[in-house]
Amino acid sequence: MTPRNARGSYRHHAARTGVEYSSITKYQPAKLRGASPSIRAGAPARASRDLTSARRALAANKPGGRDALRRSGSPAGTATAPLLIGNEPRSSGQLADKVPALLLYDSQVSGNCYKVRLLLAHLGVEYERRAVDVVDHSNRFELLCNLNPALRVPTLVLDDGRPLAESNAILVYFSEGTPYLPDDRYERAQVLQWLFFEQYSHEPNIAVVRFWVAYADAPPADAEVEDRRRAGYAALDAMERHLSGRRFHVGEHCTAADIALYAYTHVAAEGGFDLSRYSAVRAWLDRIAAQPGHVPITA
Repeated sequence: MTPRNARGSYRHHAARTGVEYSSITKYQPAKLRGASPSIRAGAPARASRDLTSARRALAANKPGGRDALRRSGSPAGTATAPLLIGNEPRSSGQLADKVPALLLYDSQVSGNCYKVRLLLAHLGVEYERRAVDVVDHSNRFELLCNLNPALRVPTLVLDDGRPLAESNAILVYFSEGTPYLPDDRYERAQVLQWLFFEQYSHEPNIAVVRFWVAYADAPPADAEVEDRRRAGYAALDAMERHLSGRRFHVGEHCTAADIALYAYTHVAAEGGFDLSRYSAVRAWLDRIAAQPGHVPITA
């Protein structure tokens, strides 16, 4: 439950920065394609409540929290996807009665933001999002200085007012206690291995080239772009070798490693990357896109 006067909370931050509530978009669970029989029979709201209760129990170290979360948050079909329901202007009086559970400072085109939205969709977690421009940083300090010292998105404000930044840290936080972050010590370390790979070898090259080519007003010289593109292909080569004969990066089901790597790989063509020779990577991309709860980057 959100502390009403928590310093750094969503409400405190919104009042301090003058956030326009008409610019905040709410997402809430909706039915999934391929959902479990209980969901298809009309119980998405109950599944969502079960997931929320299980998360609270797990966070409070209550008995049964982890098992309950596994039952309600499994990627096998009980998670629910967020649905855009439009903007909701609110007065200060309304805000006191209705405080959102989570607030995501987000950019729709950013793969780092998308991976957070994608995992939340898989888990059926409700949240609200505030759009932040990835090119114009003029208001970043005012908007994020008390939340994220790096002034980057995604930045998430939790339901107790605490901020959390860095996309893969957010993935780990929400994957805890679910199949997206295995209990097995070795498999858990493998997920972290691929999250580190994504931020060290994959994102700095594939994502940066995509930004330069598709979004930057003044991209660097062609030689620098090509250097980064070569490094991006090296990352894709590593993924192709690993995925040959495998369905997912770790274990036998989708994990946070797949969520993280999917985000920029599936839009690599926007940076001029040719995926035609990466048959294992392309099959894996199709496999992730077919997961229950999947939402596109444009959602």
